[in-house]
Amino acid sequence: MAKILIIDDHSIIRVGIAFLIRQEIPSAAIDEAKSGEIAVALLKKNTYDLVILDVNIPGTDTIDFISYLSTAIPHLNILIFTMNPEEWYGRRFLKMGVKGFLNKESPEEEIKKAIWTVLKGNRYISPALAQIISMDALEKKKENPFDELSNREFDVAMRLTRGDSVSVIAESLNLHASTVGTHKAHIFEKLGVQNIIQLADLARLYDANASSGAKS
Repeated sequence: MAKILIIDDHSIIRVGIAFLIRQEIPSAAIDEAKSGEIAVALLKKNTYDLVILDVNIPGTDTIDFISYLSTAIPHLNILIFTMNPEEWYGRRFLKMGVKGFLNKESPEEEIKKAIWTVLKGNRYISPALAQIISMDALEKKKENPFDELSNREFDVAMRLTRGDSVSVIAESLNLHASTVGTHKAHIFEKLGVQNIIQLADLARLYDANASSGAKS
């Protein structure tokens, strides 16, 4: 019997995914968590075959959470299910060890396919992400400056480009504002930009490429 944990702060998403799973796997045992704290408690008590995780859960540092899972439960199958664009985030999260990355706007059949694939321990790459990877290889794109950012810096950079302030980012990631400010300074220095507008322009230029060569 498959045991699955769905982690998302929106109940309608958790209910919807659980419904799709039960259509395909009626015998599946499904737990739900609306926060990283609840998820950790469940993960300490239970063994799961699959974790379906949103990366935008308020009060949960997703990068640290995935790092924790990779260390504490190295063989855990993780499927990222999020509204974050695949072209910016997909390859970076795959590089971190998750088995699949899927946008919430994906068709129902693709969602089912992704769940089945990752549940079996295989890697799932969506058609959209596969096309991005293929085109990058064909075009032999020049080195992406976003690859020089650590996972934490990349996360902060993407939040800055979508208009989040330092204080909002700090609250979302449960970090001190000064820590986020330091990350921001390092990002600007590494990318050679002086303000958010230049950062956003650079991100659009490179599609931020989901930064496949992430530094730790």
